[in-house]
Amino acid sequence: MSDLAFSSFTLIGVDAIKFLQGQVTVNVEALAENVTQYTAICDLKGRIHFGLWLKKLNPEHLEIVTTQDQAEEFAKHIKKYGAFSRMKLEETGAVSPITNALTTDFSAKSTDISAWEITAIRTGQAYINQAIEGVFQPQELRLHQRGAINYDKGCYLGQEVIARLWFKAKPKAWLHAIQGSGAAPAQAEQLNKGVQVVNSTAIENGYLALVVARPEALEELEVTVLVLPESLSGDVARPQ
Repeated sequence: MSDLAFSSFTLIGVDAIKFLQGQVTVNVEALAENVTQYTAICDLKGRIHFGLWLKKLNPEHLEIVTTQDQAEEFAKHIKKYGAFSRMKLEETGAVSPITNALTTDFSAKSTDISAWEITAIRTGQAYINQAIEGVFQPQELRLHQRGAINYDKGCYLGQEVIARLWFKAKPKAWLHAIQGSGAAPAQAEQLNKGVQVVNSTAIENGYLALVVARPEALEELEVTVLVLPESLSGDVARPQ
């Protein structure tokens, strides 16, 4: 049984979207209503601190989901940085994930989180929880290929580093899905030099995992590299 859990919040007020626009990697103003979008709040080094699922209900009302182990820290972050914004953050309770094609929605009803983890890994839906705060950059996790990063919307936390990597460089390692034998490795564990675990879950006779890896480093491991959805299978570099 998985120990992964999720907490839901509402952020309501005339400044809600303006505030989030300066926090998260996605363009909040351009989000379609009633559609859940994964995104991130990064630190000043351009590494992901909080992973968030956002749903804009209207221009002054958003629903936000975090992993439960990040919920308290996330609430403190919003209240600290948003102290002078006209909005209110409230935690609304536990929710459970529901697979929606290549994305995730949430329900107040209980669902099989272990089954969701398997699907999330197979479809490249990397998520951030407390165990991997500040470890990965958005581009390494292919968040731009999931519509979770906007490079043209203006400033937000970590934006300078993230933009520099996109416009002037390329990650040396990036997201892959693998299947291996034995016990599931821990998050952030280095399987070898150049392969680091993002998310993992046990399956019959082994495990599935999302890893940030150099392709050549994966060849040194006794694992099967799985095919990700087409939208996540391309080059992570900016098209030239």
